[in-house]
Amino acid sequence: MSSYFNGVVVRSAGARPAVEELRLPEIGPGQVRVRIHAAGVCHSDLSMSNGTVRSPYPLVVGHEAAGEVVEAGEHVTRAAVGDHVVLNWQPPCRECWFCDNGEPWLCATSSGVAALENGVTLDDAPVHVSLGLGAFADYVVAPANAVIRVPSELPYEKAALLGCGVLTGTGAVRNTARVAPGESVVVIGLGGVGLSVVAAARAAGASAVIAVDVSEAKQGLAEAAGATDFVVSSEALSKEIRVRTSGRGADHAIECVGRATTIRAAWRATRRGGKVTVVGMGSNDDLVQLSALDIFSSSRTLRSSVYGAADFDTEVPRLAADVLAGTLSIDHLISDRITLADVPDAFDRMARGEGARSVVHL
Repeated sequence: MSSYFNGVVVRSAGARPAVEELRLPEIGPGQVRVRIHAAGVCHSDLSMSNGTVRSPYPLVVGHEAAGEVVEAGEHVTRAAVGDHVVLNWQPPCRECWFCDNGEPWLCATSSGVAALENGVTLDDAPVHVSLGLGAFADYVVAPANAVIRVPSELPYEKAALLGCGVLTGTGAVRNTARVAPGESVVVIGLGGVGLSVVAAARAAGASAVIAVDVSEAKQGLAEAAGATDFVVSSEALSKEIRVRTSGRGADHAIECVGRATTIRAAWRATRRGGKVTVVGMGSNDDLVQLSALDIFSSSRTLRSSVYGAADFDTEVPRLAADVLAGTLSIDHLISDRITLADVPDAFDRMARGEGARSVVHL
């Protein structure tokens, strides 16, 4: 194996990413080396690239990925060379208070880490990898608890999407909002995660799934995912939602953008006593303002859904089985198939609100 590989590197916040040659890190005990075969372009990658999420640079971006284990270090028992795996950007330690109390997605040792040094070097200088992975690259070295085996017959591009977008969106509906049959759901933001929310809400038996986006071009994607209604976002959004929900507002609003304005729009679109679930990851200085009286009188619930509030080790195999059985379709999520060199253009499309998921094929 060559001691060099290619990866998409961001040199500074807002700088255009570029494919650069990197030096492979050594593999240590408890680690695996994975050859990446497919990686989805997630909005979190754009946020770390443009500085919305503060990260150290230079940075290898990418975290939603699947590949094949090509090397396993000492003491690795959960994966072997040749295994097809999905990567977990927030692997739980299984030892902290959160893990012991059934919330591994809030693990104290892995939560809140935007980037890590991982032995990768560029021009003999250390490079950080986004969310501990840096998956827009030929290879990734990761702890063994960051990979989960999936059946070899599952295509890599579909497996990659299970690692973030599909798991996050499906988990937001099933685990956090707990949408029940007959309830109405508003979904704001129709990227890969938002479209996964739409599909999951429809599968949960929601009577109305109202998809909302700033781009009218997203209507076809929303309908393919199972939306019953499509609304172009505007100042009149809450009125538009009430027209479609007997004047009350939706039982659930699920926000998949990560901005104060859309979180407040979700709040206003929800009925009294309804639930607002924030899935989008925003910036630290974008403050959401709600009046104390509004919070009291509306009796709404506002909470976030981190990584779909899902146990990765349990739910990814379940999602993989659903895809292979044909009970979960994710084909509509893939709008572009690209190479590493095309990642900057995929970021541009994402910033303009175009398409669903771009998937890098390596």
